Amino acid sequence: QARLVESGGGLAQAGGSLRLSCVAFGSFYSSNVMGWFRQAPGKQRELVAAVASGGNTNYADSVKGRFTISRDNAKNTVDLQMNSLKPEDTAVYYCNLFIEYYGLNYWGKGTLVTVSS
Repeated sequence: QARLVESGGGLAQAGGSLRLSCVAFGSFYSSNVMGWFRQAPGKQRELVAAVASGGNTNYADSVKGRFTISRDNAKNTVDLQMNSLKPEDTAVYYCNLFIEYYGLNYWGKGTLVTVSS
């Protein structure tokens, strides 16, 4: 069982930066994928970026070159550095832990990111 706690987020101006952090508490399989999803008002939740425990990363096309995901396996943390923010990045951002071997998916409660133009 895992519990995800996010921090960071808030308000930024277009062109600015924010950093999101997430800590996974509990006991879970070490081979996993941690990532960030987001959901804007009236839209479906979408993948922003993910990083596997082995280091492979995946980014949405809309954030490539602007966002960087990183993780610390020893601390069970995943961070998302968001640069060159755009108003369309405004959304609730959710931390995710996916354990494919057991088919388990865990979510944080979400943190709001608002980018003003």
